[in-house]
Amino acid sequence: MKTTKTELLTGLFVVLGIAAMAWLALKLGAGSRLGGETYLLESRFANAGGLHSGNSVLLAGVTVGRVEGLRMDPKDYSAIATLRIVSELKLPADTMAAVKTAGLIGDKYVALSPGADTDFLKPGERITLTESAVDIESLIGKMAFGSVSKDSKGQETNTETRSQTAKTTP
Repeated sequence: MKTTKTELLTGLFVVLGIAAMAWLALKLGAGSRLGGETYLLESRFANAGGLHSGNSVLLAGVTVGRVEGLRMDPKDYSAIATLRIVSELKLPADTMAAVKTAGLIGDKYVALSPGADTDFLKPGERITLTESAVDIESLIGKMAFGSVSKDSKGQETNTETRSQTAKTTP
């Protein structure tokens, strides 16, 4: 009789452990790691290369949100990212959003840089100041094939643009 009671308690403990793991997996998969209330903002990028739903939104290196989704704007072929931000964070209207790369693997995230405006973004509004993802492959290609060079000031310029400028200036 004592063995049956021990086996029953062990089985109950295992079932509760599996249920807790399933609940945790569902919560983490739904993006509720932020905890508490959130609100949505949008941001338009010319190139959101590598960004996808679930990526982090960081402010000063602290996770303050998640990328809720990405869609294409058929009018100007830009990417619109929907960002879910924690509600206690009030962002100024001149906040800048940039697609950045984390580490060597190339995971992308959205970095927010708040401005100094006294008006704040309201839920559903769009961040207008954005910086698109840097396309490392095209930069490497330009370096490898010599289409990027340094001008007299030591700044990198595109040789095609420089030669066209030379032709048009007297």
